Amino acid sequence: MGVSLSMMAETTTHIRPITLDEAITLARVQSVNAAVALNELKTAYWEYRTFRADLLPEVNFNATIPSYAKSYNSYQQGDGSYTFVRNNYTQMSGELSIDQNIWLTGGTLSLNTSLDFMKQMDGIKDERYMSVPVALTLNQPIFGVNTFKWNRRIEPVRYAEAKANFLSETEEVTLTTINYFFNLLLAKENVGIAQQNLENAEKLYEVAKAKRRMGQISENDVLQLKLNVLNAQSSLTDYESSLKSNMFQLRSFLSLSEDEELQPILPDTLPSMLVSYQDALEKALANNSFAHNIRRRQLEADYEVAKAKGNLRQISLFAQVGFTGTDQTFKGAYDPLKDNQVVEVGFRIPLLDWGKRRGQVKVAQSNREVVQSRLQKETMDFNQNLFILVEQFNNQRAQLDIANEADQIAQQRYKTNVETFMIGRISTLDLNDAQVSKDEARQKHINELFYYWYYYYQLRSLTLWDFEKNTNIDADFEAIIKK
Repeated sequence: MGVSLSMMAETTTHIRPITLDEAITLARVQSVNAAVALNELKTAYWEYRTFRADLLPEVNFNATIPSYAKSYNSYQQGDGSYTFVRNNYTQMSGELSIDQNIWLTGGTLSLNTSLDFMKQMDGIKDERYMSVPVALTLNQPIFGVNTFKWNRRIEPVRYAEAKANFLSETEEVTLTTINYFFNLLLAKENVGIAQQNLENAEKLYEVAKAKRRMGQISENDVLQLKLNVLNAQSSLTDYESSLKSNMFQLRSFLSLSEDEELQPILPDTLPSMLVSYQDALEKALANNSFAHNIRRRQLEADYEVAKAKGNLRQISLFAQVGFTGTDQTFKGAYDPLKDNQVVEVGFRIPLLDWGKRRGQVKVAQSNREVVQSRLQKETMDFNQNLFILVEQFNNQRAQLDIANEADQIAQQRYKTNVETFMIGRISTLDLNDAQVSKDEARQKHINELFYYWYYYYQLRSLTLWDFEKNTNIDADFEAIIKK
């Protein structure tokens, strides 16, 4: 006899109880959101490493092995006329250099050594070597913007912003987890409520039919109770569908297999505390990526102004000192050596550009003022939102206690009304009202519990502070990136 698909599904389903803490731990490790946050951190890390590498010496080797040319080139003769001469030669060259960016001045200092070889393939078929055993070269812009110096100010702030943003996004993963977890928890409670309501409705309907036969209640009451049964069946079907949908959502977010049936467990312990707005604001301004974001954008606006001013005139210095030699033999190219000195100062100053460059300076300055105005508004909004959040969190414990007590009272009231209806003391309308109140009180209790945890982790996300342990939320970023 074959086994049905439904029976196979039932045998492969694994019931997995899960607490809120377990769901949060899984989400921080396995969720797609956590992976995105980690990849963004890695990108910022390697961008910062690239910036740091620009400040360190760089060793380069350039070579051409070989270069061959067989062509005609124009040549001016002694009488001023031009002719074409045939070139047929092979050439090889190599250069080893150590280059160092000078962040203090914005220039580049290089220590070079090179060797060039050329062999004529036609005519005399001469061979020549030219050596530069050592040369010290300086390229230095004057009056222009010093990009290295500005990067030393901006890039560390950018990386600090990325690290703080990673911690905040990790807490955002927690917020998403809480939302999905409590959606599933509420859906589970609703199914339980609907099952109990259906059971009670069927029981009361049977009692009502018996009372009707004895003439103790009206036909209208019997029909109302029959309608209650149908409504309870409809509600149960809807809630079961919602339960499956919310379970799939949480399971997918946590990257769990589809054969696991999650059973969320209602949190029974809560962190009990009051948070001071001033204390939360200080921690947020010290830890949150928002503060680093404000500083970075200010620096970038200042840099754009400095760059525009630097473009008003361009002056550069090129200087090289060293030794060189040339000969038909390799050894002779190094003995004897001659001084090799080059000094160049070039400049480019626009005499008439119709105010274009000064206009660019004004644009950069105006953009900086716009950025400063936006940052001021964003700071005010951030402080205001944090104040509201602190107030909501501090008030939420009282709201939760009220909802808990109301839930217990509504449960007891419904139980009493059922017993009273059984002896004919109240109508079906009173009974229905008690049931609705019971269901709403239970749902409100779950919702208030959700808001407590949501506000708590939202505060953690903004302040990057663990209020329960009274310590910073931090991480070993080197270890995280190397995973």
